[in-house]
Amino acid sequence: MALMPKRVKFRKQQRGKRKGKSLAGSYLSFGEFGLKALETFWMSDRQIEAARVALARKTGRAGKLWIRVFPDKPFTKTAAETRMGKGKGSPEGWVAVVKKGRILFEMEGVPEDLARDAFRLAAHKLPAKTKFITRGGA
Repeated sequence: MALMPKRVKFRKQQRGKRKGKSLAGSYLSFGEFGLKALETFWMSDRQIEAARVALARKTGRAGKLWIRVFPDKPFTKTAAETRMGKGKGSPEGWVAVVKKGRILFEMEGVPEDLARDAFRLAAHKLPAKTKFITRGGA
């Protein structure tokens, strides 16, 4: 079951601007360790799930995990070999808009070296650069 909103007001959305820093969600709120985005990108529901599975497998489901992003933006694709000017394509999937500085995942209840290793594996599933952070310092 893929992550997606239960219902939306409009089926299609415009792409929007991919500039600026994250205003909200740029500090650890729940756990001791976190994974912070260093670039702006779209994170698909499949990427979120792949990172979550990698984290769960590495930690053996020990500790607590918070997912701080949710894919609430639909993206569309036009069918292959379609000529120009036939309107916008149909919704293909869901993405979370991640701005620079956003906390993606948080974790607590595991040793720091295990958390660092787990977040390293999860970062390989994501399409942008990330950084491991702790509650004590950056």
